[in-house]
Amino acid sequence: MIEACDFLNAAKARGFSFYTGVPCSYLKPFINSVIDSDELRYVGAANEGDAIAIAAGADLAGKRSVTMFQNSGLGNAVNPLTSLSYSFRIPTLLISTLRGEPDGPADEPQHELMGAITTVMLELMQIPWEYFPVEDSEIEPVLKRAVSHMEATSLPYALVMRKGSVAPVKLGSKPVERMPGNFPGTVANATASRREVLLAVQAAAPNDAVIIATTGYTGRELYACADQPNQLYMVGSMGCAVSFGLGLALAQPNRPVIVLDGDGAALMRLGAQSIVGYEAPANLTHVLLDNAIHESTGGQATVARSVNFPAIAAASGYSSVESAADPERVGQLITCPCPGPRFLHVPILPGVPEDLPRPTVTPAEVAIRMREFLINE
Repeated sequence: MIEACDFLNAAKARGFSFYTGVPCSYLKPFINSVIDSDELRYVGAANEGDAIAIAAGADLAGKRSVTMFQNSGLGNAVNPLTSLSYSFRIPTLLISTLRGEPDGPADEPQHELMGAITTVMLELMQIPWEYFPVEDSEIEPVLKRAVSHMEATSLPYALVMRKGSVAPVKLGSKPVERMPGNFPGTVANATASRREVLLAVQAAAPNDAVIIATTGYTGRELYACADQPNQLYMVGSMGCAVSFGLGLALAQPNRPVIVLDGDGAALMRLGAQSIVGYEAPANLTHVLLDNAIHESTGGQATVARSVNFPAIAAASGYSSVESAADPERVGQLITCPCPGPRFLHVPILPGVPEDLPRPTVTPAEVAIRMREFLINE
């Protein structure tokens, strides 16, 4: 295990000053140290592919870049890595975590396959890789090999980070406030916790409704509130909850479908809302829980403070757009008969209950019982 500052200082000496990426719990001390540094620049990307593009632009402009993300998002980065970085010969030092490492620490089910193929994918993309250093003596040799490759080929070099490679670091900086457009219900007036809102949604949802919860704490807290056969807890697939809900709503147009989304997940695939608006499923309610942070990966800020989510939903074609911070009002809006697709922006307070459980029911079991619910209900 190394200290984050030791790697960052060594990388800075070799010209790496621009960092971008998407948070992962393995990367938390690393990203936090970059954010808190006065000499380094960190840009949080909406998704991993965007991070590659951001890094490429920075490198082209003279800033040697580092791109960091969880290996679950490596698929999102394949297109720009193969068609932008490769085609234009623009390098970046890529740091991908290794969630789901074969024979490694126990991990969530969504990481199993990607953990097994992460290094294979890098090799298929002709990106040389090695494991992220875990000893101080390894830092300089690793950076030397990476820089030598990048300078010789103008192509990316990857470091694969295992769990526990970097010592913990708490984030000290506060996110910079940005004011969104004029619309009531921004994150500034959040009054309720995620759990309070989820309980209100569960209580208000019709018996035949399906509730889809985005990955991370939203699904885990919904499960903790009450595990029910009409609930699906997304794992991985960040940003895909509303698209999943759209497909379900179109396939069963008479069934209420409630999607519980998060600000970070929504930003990752913001274009999905335009498809929802165009297809206009009257039975779909899209609830965006907005605390302006990536809470499950350490509390790094999203750019939600500068985003007018309700205005985006309205411009995308949602039939009804509302904002509410009070759980009781959220429940009222869930039960109101107005046609969809409906968008409900719900500012929530940061915070997670202590000892928050993980679902004991597997994703495959959730899918099986959901199929049965959809057939029988």
